[in-house]
Amino acid sequence: MDMPKIDFRYLKEAFKEPLNFWGMAGFAIAAAYVQDVTPLLAALAAEAVYLAVVPATPFYRRLVERREKERARKLRDAQREAAIKAFDPREREAVEYLRWMKNQIYSNYKKFTTSKQIPANLQTLDQRWEDFVDLLDVYRRRKHHLRSINRQAVQNQLKQAEHSIQTATDDRQKRIQQANAEILKRRIAAFNDLERSVRLVEGQLQSIENFFGLVNDQVVTLPTPERVSSLHFEELSDSIAMTRQMLEETADTFGMLDTQNRELDLLLSSGK
Repeated sequence: MDMPKIDFRYLKEAFKEPLNFWGMAGFAIAAAYVQDVTPLLAALAAEAVYLAVVPATPFYRRLVERREKERARKLRDAQREAAIKAFDPREREAVEYLRWMKNQIYSNYKKFTTSKQIPANLQTLDQRWEDFVDLLDVYRRRKHHLRSINRQAVQNQLKQAEHSIQTATDDRQKRIQQANAEILKRRIAAFNDLERSVRLVEGQLQSIENFFGLVNDQVVTLPTPERVSSLHFEELSDSIAMTRQMLEETADTFGMLDTQNRELDLLLSSGK
């Protein structure tokens, strides 16, 4: 018969449980009080049973997974707040205004519908606000990177390289300039990818802001659960998911540009 596999992650968590710690401490105190090792032997036996049974139970494993998700969520929240502090004043203002609007929407919904509960679809505004902050962070970093690049200078270098290819009389120099031209073409293509991603994220940020405004208008003017439910929450969620996928596909562009810069410097130095 196959023995069940031991997952040391659950074993470690079970060992660190306060209940386990205080249970062992109680046995130790009892042993000291009666001045006998019998309580310690009982403690070891109980500990062996505890570590063999508790980490393997589905209930305890679900508890550990919930704790891990909560720790991960708190870490993401802390990182997001730290990122907001690094934004410039105009960006922070946009983030805080959207946070204020989200809370205002919740407050108005309860006020005008006399409901004590916020519906699940309306609560997704919490996630949409987090999406806004995360996308704004990506947007600002990519836009700053584009601003640091002199695109016109790269295009001029490409024209010079293509001219050198046409006028080169030395085969070695011609091959170097051909390789130089290919690298410069890849750089321009990478610039285009970054520019497209920046425009896409900018449009997505605007759509999130506009959606918050739409929801707020709906809650204030016609605050009925049916009308709020008719808003396209899922459509916005799908749009953000597609934007994230596109960003993941272009995430290597930054590294690609750095690699191309090194290749170009090495190529030109070898040519000289």
